Amino acid sequence: MADYRLPDFYLPYPPRLNPHLETARAHSRAWAAEMGMLDDPDIWDEQRLDAMDYGLMCAYTHPDCTSDELDLITDWYVWVFFFDDHFLETFKRSPDITGAQDYLDRLDAFMADDPPEPGNPVERGLADLWARTVPAMSDAWRRRFGHVTRDLTQESMWELFHIESGAVSNPIEYIEERRKVGGAPWSAALVEHAAGAELPARLAGTRPIRVLTETFADAVHLRNDLFSYEREVGQEGELSNCVLVCERFFGCDTGRAVEITNDLLTSRLHLFEYTTLSELPALFAEEGVAPHEQERVLRYVKGLQDWQAGGHAWHTASSRYTKTRGSAGAFGLNVSRAHLTGPGGLRNHAHVPYTPVSVRPPQPYMPFQVRDNPHLDRARVAVVEWCAAMGFFDPVHGLPATPVWTRRQLVVMDLALCASGIAPDATADELIRGTNWLAWGTYGDDYYPRVYGTARDLTGAKLANRRLKTFMPLDLSSYPDLPRDAIERGLADLWPRTAGPLPMEARRAFRAAVEDMIDSWTWELTGLAHHRVPDPVDYIEMRRRTFGSDMTMALARLAPGRCIPAEVRRSREFLGITNAAQDYGCLVNDLFSYKKEIEYEGEFHNSVLVMQNFFDCGPDEAIAIVDALMTSRMRQFEQITATDLPALLDRVAAGDDVRESVAAYVTDLENWMAAVLRWHQRTRRYVEEELSHPPAARWTQGPTGLGTATARLLATAFALGPGASPATPSSVVLPAGPRPPKPEPSVESASLEVA
Repeated sequence: MADYRLPDFYLPYPPRLNPHLETARAHSRAWAAEMGMLDDPDIWDEQRLDAMDYGLMCAYTHPDCTSDELDLITDWYVWVFFFDDHFLETFKRSPDITGAQDYLDRLDAFMADDPPEPGNPVERGLADLWARTVPAMSDAWRRRFGHVTRDLTQESMWELFHIESGAVSNPIEYIEERRKVGGAPWSAALVEHAAGAELPARLAGTRPIRVLTETFADAVHLRNDLFSYEREVGQEGELSNCVLVCERFFGCDTGRAVEITNDLLTSRLHLFEYTTLSELPALFAEEGVAPHEQERVLRYVKGLQDWQAGGHAWHTASSRYTKTRGSAGAFGLNVSRAHLTGPGGLRNHAHVPYTPVSVRPPQPYMPFQVRDNPHLDRARVAVVEWCAAMGFFDPVHGLPATPVWTRRQLVVMDLALCASGIAPDATADELIRGTNWLAWGTYGDDYYPRVYGTARDLTGAKLANRRLKTFMPLDLSSYPDLPRDAIERGLADLWPRTAGPLPMEARRAFRAAVEDMIDSWTWELTGLAHHRVPDPVDYIEMRRRTFGSDMTMALARLAPGRCIPAEVRRSREFLGITNAAQDYGCLVNDLFSYKKEIEYEGEFHNSVLVMQNFFDCGPDEAIAIVDALMTSRMRQFEQITATDLPALLDRVAAGDDVRESVAAYVTDLENWMAAVLRWHQRTRRYVEEELSHPPAARWTQGPTGLGTATARLLATAFALGPGASPATPSSVVLPAGPRPPKPEPSVESASLEVA
């Protein structure tokens, strides 16, 4: 630790100091004493509180608020840091999982109008702060703030689990969990309060606002990890620090891990700036945001910038963290050529499309076996007939005579093979319907870049999405417009066949899943138009959002006989296996489609390219990183299903029906991952001879790849697995030597005459 050095931080915003600093210092000291936070010197005393100087932190991070508002905000930060230290002293040093969970669960009761009698300083402080904070805000903000506060407290269990098990997270898990436990989304909500910038409720969940909040959060947490590495890892034995995560995952020394963490911090800040300048104006225009609402959103953006600048200044001054050896430039800024041209900056716009590549995908780790549906051959025939009837093989108006798909391309894709492995127990009709969903989504992946990408017609793509959404009415007695093209015709046919038997809640969830998928197509088109390789975190999360946690909940509700209560569906463990499975499937697609997308289609959205760009490395090294990420996500899936998920079910005293439903859901995910991998190994969609096969025109794959989103749609459409029993997680260990060779791609007999 003696040689630990902080990196060259990107500091694009100047820190400013609130003139009411001294008032806030005095108030927070008195408030902490009143709440009982200074009663135990093993946790805090007045001298330690003064040295950490949370008044200075809040004066830096909220430079423009009034004296009373600064007092309130400072009290919140005194509370949250005391909570962290109190929880550490009580549970992290001598883990008591049951006691820790009871401690956290009780905190929910103090975010209410009529809280119980507090039993410790954390409860007393939360009850006081809640009553002083929420009256000034709307019910929508109150719900959002309650949610992020609960995330901040409850996810402390994640840190406790890692300390108890001695496990260090993989990078994807770390970023998503740190965002919850680290508290920066909670800080962003307080920015709304302090700056008088409450976000309009209809905009709070949109992609631009979500990205602004999440990039802010990640940058705050990564900066904190860099400053706190010596204290957390060296002194406290913490395992939740990005520098440590990078050391373990990449097998590198601390210096290189610091560089990677700082590069990711810089990339996230660049995405914050890119979103502000490119995505916010489009959001304002598309949603008809009034000028006074725009002003509130921009005040929120400025508040987040002030927090970034002030947070860094406070870290350099507080006794809690490692001191910098250098200093920022004029006005507290530090912007170098390396910051502007490296990860997230100009490098992300420098990729040369259609670059020839020569790579061989690895043999991914897969502990589960594929079972095929007995109706596979029937589905192979039916999907070709259906696509022909919908017009998938017809020329598209405004394009050259060659259609987006030919019959031959569909046959050699063999989408029914993927469907068969995903739903081995589905009936013939369910398998055919699900295969049609898979074909429709994959056709859309190819259709949007071909029709709108070449012309950079983002407006046309977004208008097309609006029309597509009208073909999914919740009230099936209402009739949308007549379909104008093949993609509308396909959805108009599939929607009533799928949604008709569903109850309204499941119907609404299923529609949201389809909407997420088609919206992701326009996100990729935007990156193509801007000639921009995505930030790595944004890329992973957008790939997942095309079928994300909402789709998982829809899947759980739609399957017959499933009984999974909300407390399980929303748990860290349940969402953890869902996200891990989704990431595995997306990364499988990226490995196998890399040559097709990069060399033949001029794509920018592929995780191998994203890693090449971020690490400034060649494709072989990037492929190794992606393969390692896949393996780590699969290992995480196995760990949660074998240990964490059973413990959760015991903790909530789940009955047999809930346990059987969860087991069936786990089996669905295992089937899905195994089927997705097997399909990639056998389909000819990514084989070079097919990519250059005349007379097929160049056609582009969208952000959902093989149709990972549509594969999830497929799984939902099937009504999977009544009475299915889960496969036992395998104990397969990756070989120490070279991996076995990848089997040659092949295609199952389609029982069709290829035109």
